[in-house]
Amino acid sequence: MRHRAAYVAFDRFPSSKGSAVHIAQMADELFERFGGGLLGVLGGGDLPRYQREGTREIARFDAPVPNLIDRAEAFSGWVADHLEPHLDTLEVCHVRDPWGALPAVTAPGRRFKVVYEVNGLPSIEMGHTWPWASKAALGKIRELERFCLERCDAVVVPSRVIGGAVRGLGVPDGKIRLVPNGAEVPAAPERPADAPDRYIVYVGALQPWQGLDVLMRAFARLADLDGLRLVICASVPERRAKPVRRLAERLGAGDRVDWRFTLPHHEVAAWLAHAELSVAPLTGCARNLDQGCAPLKVIESMAAGVPVVASDLPAVRELMADGKHGRLVPADRPAELARAVRVLLEYPGEAAAMGRRARRRIEDGLTWAHSRAELASVYRMIAPSPPDGAPHRAER
Repeated sequence: MRHRAAYVAFDRFPSSKGSAVHIAQMADELFERFGGGLLGVLGGGDLPRYQREGTREIARFDAPVPNLIDRAEAFSGWVADHLEPHLDTLEVCHVRDPWGALPAVTAPGRRFKVVYEVNGLPSIEMGHTWPWASKAALGKIRELERFCLERCDAVVVPSRVIGGAVRGLGVPDGKIRLVPNGAEVPAAPERPADAPDRYIVYVGALQPWQGLDVLMRAFARLADLDGLRLVICASVPERRAKPVRRLAERLGAGDRVDWRFTLPHHEVAAWLAHAELSVAPLTGCARNLDQGCAPLKVIESMAAGVPVVASDLPAVRELMADGKHGRLVPADRPAELARAVRVLLEYPGEAAAMGRRARRRIEDGLTWAHSRAELASVYRMIAPSPPDGAPHRAER
């Protein structure tokens, strides 16, 4: 098959991480518009290297390259090889990172448009995930980001804060489009069979910027609340939780924490729906402040009708209002986080009202349907479809 569209991401897909939910929604919108396409992602484990689903082809990069930079460079070469057979039929290539963007914007004789979706900037984020990276290496990555952003046709960002970071790299306003993350507003799922009578919940990954150390210190301060448990639905394997679990034990809170690892998305939704409240203790680091973020855990908690206690960061304020949808507390303050949780638990009626307002906030403008409509407008702007009834270029 020769495709009109391609979606490329240096992410494992499918997976239990929020990025996989986002990729599924964005790729679906692209491929529905262009009659199928090529999805190039990371693989590994028991995921097949290649599969075909109707008019979609999924190719997975699974080369065992230990070094992150070497793996990213190898992925770029792999993407170039997979785009090459489609260069004369491609109309849009949607990328999520500079490793996929570079082969797209430099494709020989490129006639297709490139949409660069910036969910994060590796030049900032890798300083936290890869602390031994030198300043020179991060500087080269920043130049790569600038190069790709300058040569793409549209830049999509999930939050205004990330949009500001992109503008700081010299991208003009007219090129940047806000396509926020979204959520499905689910029907009430059944309570998980092993759910505690009373619990608060954290959903997501365990990187340092997520603030799990702050959460554990806050939860240790709530030991007097009989029967209250903390459920952590981690999107990563159990081995990645060892440092956080050790901290919980040292704080005397380990026996009150329930762990669930890499659950399917619908099971996470059930844990959210039956929680007293959800917590998002993001830290006030450069990754969250300068680069920005678009925390899916906040949106999905609100969609479940659950009040959220989250760090008071600009990116979070785009999604929820303090006192209306939950509580915003200063980042990196365990005592403040614990106090906000305690107050909401003491006033369940007001907490329930916050949850209802949070759900309406999602219904009114932050569903995936809203997000996909915004993305569709980007595609229409840069690559208008052929007239009704005209054959797809890939079919001629």
